[in-house]
Amino acid sequence: MNEGARAPVSRLESLRLRARLYASIRAFFAGRGVLEVETPVLSAAGNTEPNIESFSTPFSGHVDAGSRERWLRTSPEYPLKRLLADGIGDCYELGRVFRNGEAGRRHNPEFTMLEWYRVGWDHLRLIDETVELVQDALALQGRHAEVVVRSYREWFVAELGLDPFTASVDELRAPLADVRIDEAGLVRDDWLDLLVTHRLQPSFPRDRISVMHDFPATQCALAKVRAGEPPLAERFELYLGSYELANGYHELNDAAEQRARFERDNARRRGRGQRELPLDERLLAVLDAMPACAGVALGIERLLMCLAATDDIRDVLAFAFAEA
Repeated sequence: MNEGARAPVSRLESLRLRARLYASIRAFFAGRGVLEVETPVLSAAGNTEPNIESFSTPFSGHVDAGSRERWLRTSPEYPLKRLLADGIGDCYELGRVFRNGEAGRRHNPEFTMLEWYRVGWDHLRLIDETVELVQDALALQGRHAEVVVRSYREWFVAELGLDPFTASVDELRAPLADVRIDEAGLVRDDWLDLLVTHRLQPSFPRDRISVMHDFPATQCALAKVRAGEPPLAERFELYLGSYELANGYHELNDAAEQRARFERDNARRRGRGQRELPLDERLLAVLDAMPACAGVALGIERLLMCLAATDDIRDVLAFAFAEA
């Protein structure tokens, strides 16, 4: 993809490409016996992740219906996990999600996410299936990508000559000396993220699927942490060219630990002057019953941008946010 220029993709072409991609995805999962489901878009719980902002809306009906304030989902993750705890088995959802904030060439506040879960799998096994799905999508445009899979540590050592687990903060800052950065409040994980987004990610070749796995335990999000020296978060990120497409986990199914992580998120939100958000108590009530599994979320618009060879998300939407 020429990531410096906007491709001349017509609205009809982009809509047809999206329809073909949806058909390919549904055929992919039908052939593997993974059930398509649909879960609520509005929830009584919010996403506590400090780097994600949610939309909320008031409910004006009878109070017996529950919470007055409802949150537009930022992903279908929590209700899907409730279904897994109820014994539904392997499942996926292809649907709209909402994140408040930036709108422009790379982001739209309303977009489509594909999320799926595999019971009894770990994150490493799910990497293989995610690669297969992306290769199937590329085949729609007559393309195929080479695949490079490395651990988080291996990427840093090979490309930057740094061990992300032992390097000092000053050593992590050095490769970013030419980047204008507001350093106020930045912690070690922020510098690691900046190295990924500013030094590793931009160098990934267009026709390559790059996967990094086993992150620092401090970046566990909703993943299990594997004991060791150092402890590792059992998660992966998948890139096509320089675009991050998917984020997957060997899923945490410990309700007490998940509650503690949600509460830490809210503490960070307080520290940033952000609003605390209500926890998903329905998820926490059943999380211990969720079977061991791996799950992954994939951004459909990002994938469509790669397929259409454009660096502007507006090229793959029927109507962008400013026109909605």
